[in-house]
Amino acid sequence: MIEIQKVTKQFQDKKVYVTALKHVSFTVEKGQVVGLLGENGAGKTTLLRTVATLLSPTEGSVRVHGFDTQKNPDEIKKRIGVLFGGETGLYDRLTARENLEYFATLYGLSKHETKVRIDDLSKMFGMKDYLNRKVGEFSKGMRQKVAIARTLIHNPEIILFDEPTTGLDITSSNVFRQLVHQLKREGKTIIFSSHIMEEVSLLCDTVAMMHKGELVHHGNLEQLYQSEGNRDLNYIFMSKLVRGNNHYAS
Repeated sequence: MIEIQKVTKQFQDKKVYVTALKHVSFTVEKGQVVGLLGENGAGKTTLLRTVATLLSPTEGSVRVHGFDTQKNPDEIKKRIGVLFGGETGLYDRLTARENLEYFATLYGLSKHETKVRIDDLSKMFGMKDYLNRKVGEFSKGMRQKVAIARTLIHNPEIILFDEPTTGLDITSSNVFRQLVHQLKREGKTIIFSSHIMEEVSLLCDTVAMMHKGELVHHGNLEQLYQSEGNRDLNYIFMSKLVRGNNHYAS
């Protein structure tokens, strides 16, 4: 479903090159929920943006559903939904409904399909009471719900979430967790970055741990617990950083 092969990404800051990703390789199978773990600056967002076709790798390649991100970006964009932390992509002067209708149009949904999707998503996120209010009046939690609905409006096969619960209250965070469980039951493929270990433990089949642009571990979460003899994901993560990627196992 998603094949990341020896991806390196460098940015130029004046005359200095900064390496955000270093030879990252792993595969995400259809229907998997993958937690992307790492401290700030580890390369999580850069990797997700590369998968989403928003950045081109300096070296290596990414294939999504068989399509190369550099050669067939439009084919990939049809199949993915993306939400990056702090970037809701919503228009404050439009109502929640108008925002969702606009993005549905961009994805080519018919009026009937759009109405059905909006009705379903508004029930899922409890947005019915404010669906016809302007987004500019919304709290952070309300905006985030609409932003997640925007991400899902075209019923994508693959969903990328970057720090989706940052700044949300407990209720909104729980709504997100319930959503991931539901999407998993529907067979969706999900990658979400987080620094909240409990969230990853509750939601993910597989975990990918990153540190300073490198992948230090990728594999099944339950197998990781067994191999480490410990179910404290925070402890395991810190231990992996100390040992480095010489012990990397996929």
